[in-house]
Amino acid sequence: MKKLTILFLCIATLGLASCKKDTIINQTTPNRTVVLNVASSAWALSSDGYTYYVNLNVPEIDDISMNDEAVLVYISFDNGATYLQMPFVYDVDAYSTVISKGKVEIDIQSADFQKTAPVKPTKAAKVKIVLIAADNIT
Repeated sequence: MKKLTILFLCIATLGLASCKKDTIINQTTPNRTVVLNVASSAWALSSDGYTYYVNLNVPEIDDISMNDEAVLVYISFDNGATYLQMPFVYDVDAYSTVISKGKVEIDIQSADFQKTAPVKPTKAAKVKIVLIAADNIT
């Protein structure tokens, strides 16, 4: 009986000693969010008179962001209680974005497909820019 118990202990020890702990390291950068306030006076009218625009400096948008990551832009006119993801149509105006290295341009154009000026925002806006990290696998 003693020999059988010792044999089971030896087998159990060998079985436990052969287990290996794997450590998984997440090497991706976490997603980043930038929130900016835009005063109603910051919107400028384009030279053709059909687009209101604002340029936002976002130095977090770099070459990696432009080549590999996703950039999402949201806008809020109620101090962040609700956000609208761009592009979208709000009332009779269409909101869109142009993303480039170091900046985000938000454009407002008339959505009725006629050559009319859009409505300039009268309230301050809160803009949320989300940089979604990703690995380029191509």
